[in-house]
Amino acid sequence: MKKIIFLIALTTILNAQSIHDKFKFSGILSYDVRKMIDMPITKNTIILPDEVPQKRSVLLAGTFSAILPGAGQFYNKEYIKAAIFLGVEAATIIVSVIYNKKGDNQTAFFQGFADQHWSVLRYAKWTIANASKINSSVDPSQFHVIDQNGNVNWSELNNLETAIGMGTNYYSHKLPAYGDQQYYELIGKYPQFVSGWDDFGNENTAFTYGDPLTNNFIYYSGERGLANDFYNVASKAVIVLIANHVISIFEAMLSTASYNKRIEANVTLEKQQFGFYASYSPVLHIKFNF
Repeated sequence: MKKIIFLIALTTILNAQSIHDKFKFSGILSYDVRKMIDMPITKNTIILPDEVPQKRSVLLAGTFSAILPGAGQFYNKEYIKAAIFLGVEAATIIVSVIYNKKGDNQTAFFQGFADQHWSVLRYAKWTIANASKINSSVDPSQFHVIDQNGNVNWSELNNLETAIGMGTNYYSHKLPAYGDQQYYELIGKYPQFVSGWDDFGNENTAFTYGDPLTNNFIYYSGERGLANDFYNVASKAVIVLIANHVISIFEAMLSTASYNKRIEANVTLEKQQFGFYASYSPVLHIKFNF
């Protein structure tokens, strides 16, 4: 604004001096007035380049949205879009955190239930007692699964499971190490492990693969599935979160490029002069490209 005021003052002084040089007063008022009236009106245009709106940076808009979705739209002065992207960002973060926490709590619950009601010793005893019934080629006495203190040798148990499973559809999996994610998954997923639940019976309990499943097996399977459902919601929220970032980036960049291509603008200071009187008017020229 100071530049404009200075420019107006300087232009007025120069123009006044120019008119004074061209117009000589006679001293007779009526003559001088008529002569001034006959002077043509002049119109000059001064372009003010410092006042021309600058094009927006496509890269800057994209960078803003990469850091925070909606920031690029705010830079483009598209406030409704900015609010939408920012709202989606906040909502997905909240959903992800909440459901991930629910998944953790549910996991702790079903693992605690398994530790209380499923026993590898019970499962090992039933496996040894019924190995030859499931696969007649297997001699369970060749596998030292349980020691004298009642502890289970995990590798020997896995070897026995592998031997039974060869040529049969019953023992299709080996029991993973205790505490592994797969350990907690398999004992409530495959009927092979039903004999380890405390409501099954003992090693003398007859069992046909898949029938019947115990109540604890069924209940545990449902609770483990619920934890997976919580984690799935959290995972989908993260996917939406990432997509929101990507969409916001591209939308901000495209919107900025479109703005730069669509609008060409400049500001001029137009002067109209009549005699010694000069009138200055700032004019914004905008060109729309469709």
